Amino acid sequence: MSSIGHFAFANNTNRFLACDPLADQPFAIAGIPYDGVVTNRPGARFGPQAIRSASLMLCDGIHPFFDVSPVGLLGDALDMRLPNASPLPEVRAQIERQAAELMARHHCVFLGGDHSVTLSLLRAARARHGQALACVHFDAHCDTWTDHFGEPSGHGTWTYEAIQEGLISAEHTVQIGIRSSGDRSAREYVADQGGEIFTARRLRGLDGAGLAPVVQAIRQRMGDRPCYLTLDIDCLDPAFAPGTGTPEPGGMTSSQVLTLLEDLADLNWIGMDCVEVAPAYDHAELTSNAAATFVWTYLCGQVAKRA
Repeated sequence: MSSIGHFAFANNTNRFLACDPLADQPFAIAGIPYDGVVTNRPGARFGPQAIRSASLMLCDGIHPFFDVSPVGLLGDALDMRLPNASPLPEVRAQIERQAAELMARHHCVFLGGDHSVTLSLLRAARARHGQALACVHFDAHCDTWTDHFGEPSGHGTWTYEAIQEGLISAEHTVQIGIRSSGDRSAREYVADQGGEIFTARRLRGLDGAGLAPVVQAIRQRMGDRPCYLTLDIDCLDPAFAPGTGTPEPGGMTSSQVLTLLEDLADLNWIGMDCVEVAPAYDHAELTSNAAATFVWTYLCGQVAKRA
């Protein structure tokens, strides 16, 4: 599978959870191999295949909390074909078009790629659902800068752009794990617009039942509004996820993220992405294994709701 001027990293023998090719299954996986606007270390374009490889040990797994598996209900659409040498607006238009086609038929999980891809996914989801979405955003970074080191858009501006475009409702947006440096206007933008930020500092020492107030606050804020989940792997402390472009010490643990994914499975989720896995900087596949487990857990939660 190759095309001049396009990424084509899809490997027909390496699918998420070793599942079947995408046909009429209710759930879909698709890769977005794009990292054209990273500001530190590149390499997230290789994230989709690293996550797929790490998922293969889960292929016979029944989730220990949900007691289900997505295998049989999940198909892999492989990687999007993207014009890697084109300007960002053209790339985003291609992502939005392909995402819209998938969302029309499946409940989708997208594997990034850098975090700029989320804006296209939200544009497609907003058009499909006809209203501003709720959004749960796991990240070390607020991604609410109004420019990207002089560039008008990038992987650190998408949240600001999504709120400005009405793709997500600020009051129904929650950020989790934020801890990077930055101007107050950017760091507190979501809260200033009526949303909520659970910084990494607020979460220190909380796990298991200690996260119950966080879960309850998120549930109350989201209600029944269609909700999108975007999970930047750098929400984790680099001890759990070194393989990412901009690691930030002082982050979340894998168990914290899993607890939140499990306990929030009953929200009205309409899709998910997992982004910023950069395997060139990984150690012992820690990052790709965490990402695969997070995606698997999300899918199992959605499958359990169908039972």
